Amino acid sequence: MSENKYLALNANPVVAYLQKMPSEIKRADLVRYVTENDIKMVNFMYPGGDGKLKTLNFVINDLNYLETILTCGERVDGSSLFNFIEAGSSDLYVLPRYSTAFVDPFAELPTLCLLCSYFDKDGKHLESSPEYTLTKACNAFTEVTGMEFHAMGELEYYVIFPAEDMFPAVDQRGYHESAPYAKAGEFRQRCMQYIAQTGGQIKYGHSEVGNFTQDGLIYEQNEIEFLPVRAQDAADQLTIAKWVIRNLAYEMGLDVTFAPKITVGKAGSGLHIHMRMIKDGRNMMLDHGALSDDARRMIAGMMDLAPAITAFGNKNPTSYFRLVPHQEAPTNVCWGDRNRSVLVRVPLGWTSGVDLCHQANPQEPSVDVDTTLKQTVEMRSPDGSADVYQLIAGLCVACRHGFEMRDALDVAQRTYVNVNIHDQENADRLESLAQLPDSCVASADCLDKARGVFEQYGVFSPAMIDGIVRALREMNDTTLRDDIAGDTEALQRLVTQYFHCG
Repeated sequence: MSENKYLALNANPVVAYLQKMPSEIKRADLVRYVTENDIKMVNFMYPGGDGKLKTLNFVINDLNYLETILTCGERVDGSSLFNFIEAGSSDLYVLPRYSTAFVDPFAELPTLCLLCSYFDKDGKHLESSPEYTLTKACNAFTEVTGMEFHAMGELEYYVIFPAEDMFPAVDQRGYHESAPYAKAGEFRQRCMQYIAQTGGQIKYGHSEVGNFTQDGLIYEQNEIEFLPVRAQDAADQLTIAKWVIRNLAYEMGLDVTFAPKITVGKAGSGLHIHMRMIKDGRNMMLDHGALSDDARRMIAGMMDLAPAITAFGNKNPTSYFRLVPHQEAPTNVCWGDRNRSVLVRVPLGWTSGVDLCHQANPQEPSVDVDTTLKQTVEMRSPDGSADVYQLIAGLCVACRHGFEMRDALDVAQRTYVNVNIHDQENADRLESLAQLPDSCVASADCLDKARGVFEQYGVFSPAMIDGIVRALREMNDTTLRDDIAGDTEALQRLVTQYFHCG
């Protein structure tokens, strides 16, 4: 997208006012924005060890103080934010990243928000911070492949509100449903507008499959999907989007959950991640309209490390009530084209060479449109319990790993399926495929076994891997899925415990 087109309709008030690309915003620009727009507060925001955004408020009544906090950041207690930091040496700095500036859409007082990076006492990036881990992963990917790693997420969530008798929806048939059968459309659209105002690059939003009524409440599943951007920006946008959705739900008297599973027999919520590789502005996923060998290497890396990736993308026991055999959520390590029974899907791409716009609108002259940037591959196992930065960093490592595997193309060929692997006639093919872990404990074991790949190039620090493994093993859920099978009350207690995960 050209700079002029990006700025012309940009929904972020800061970007629109300054008429600058986010990456070009400087401290003086923010000072000018604050003084010329009567901003009263500045908020520093940063993800903690639980994946949720934390906030530090500053009241602005002095220009020198504003310049000081924008220049020097502030001190925070790291031991209260991360379980791998000891109280005896817990001080960290948080420094704002000017490119992330947005106006808080919920604040009564005009408030400017900025995402922050963590630094240690020596002025170095905190090696185990989620945001810096992702940066290191992307740098290593570029160093090995010469390409830039892009990502985007499909954010699924349930909206919960009192049941009504008017225009009841059909159970588990909510996919792309319209009002009045879908009831949360206005909420979703307001979420999308607010997310855009914070800098989120949204592709679209829609109602999803899941809907049901339970205990006098309607549970309606929705999805907001983003556009592929630099992986670091993708993680920022998903993290802010969750914050927006929860805040707007609170403001409107609704409840929302990103939990992977909230009841048996109903659709769970995932956090599918799409990826692509860019070099000199070109999408390297395609070669003359077909999936490139580089894309196959990328997929092979994910096939090899898929069991370990669940440690980043499926972080609580309810994750493994979603990842069960013979459901749409994947459990088998395989990939395919346009196939929703696989772990990694190559979505339908605009590669037919046909001008579809002209076909639908004969009054439009036929033109040759370059649609290659649209092609991605999609990892389908993660869910809303994920630490988004760790997850995308883990996927980036896996994709880089594919370029370092001598047998990558063979692995890609061996794990490709072009059938519904859940059909009885394909039972032999299903039997030959590796399986994803079935518990947090099993995921921890897979990560511990593969940790060398994730720690290579200094991407994931040993302390971070140790912390993730320890937290997953403490779930003690090795046999939990079988232990509470059929016990509705026990499952409900588990769902309640992890209802507001991620």
